[in-house]
Amino acid sequence: MSDALLGGFEQAPLQSSNAFRAALAVLSQPGEIRELQGALPPAPLSVAAGVLLLTLCDGTTPVHLAGGHDCAAVRDWITFHCGAPLVGAEAATFAFGDWTALHPLGRFAIGQPDYPDRAATLIVEMATLTATGAALRGPGIAEVAHLSLPEIAAFQANRALFPLGFDCFFTCGVWVAALPRSTRVEAV
Repeated sequence: MSDALLGGFEQAPLQSSNAFRAALAVLSQPGEIRELQGALPPAPLSVAAGVLLLTLCDGTTPVHLAGGHDCAAVRDWITFHCGAPLVGAEAATFAFGDWTALHPLGRFAIGQPDYPDRAATLIVEMATLTATGAALRGPGIAEVAHLSLPEIAAFQANRALFPLGFDCFFTCGVWVAALPRSTRVEAV
């Protein structure tokens, strides 16, 4: 049996609905970190990134794989489990990779004034993910939250584009956090 056939959801309706709720929770509460389980994707995809992929992507969702994520094992896994078309960065709805591989960020869609929802969502694989570091303020945050971001300037520039701009999920192992474009990011 091909490895591409393994590692998907065993109970797709239940697991994808639980993962979708978790994804919405971290997007609506920037800085919160939640656990995502249920998929065993091929390396270098983390468990959390694989769960997001299975939950948010389908045959109509253009996916870009950056850097080491653009490998045969990951491409085959995506093709089998969700059928998402693999595209260049400019056409992506979702992009997967580490922070360095996703650069330059200007190649991803930021939406249009009439359609800000046509922006890309970046799934950034992180070596660590903690509720420390940059200060986050804005919708969904009572006062201030903290998140270990790969840098600050890019997210400040992205916030300046609001309501345009990209949104991000950060994954590390089974953990996920998010940073919507509406969040203000400050150095501490």
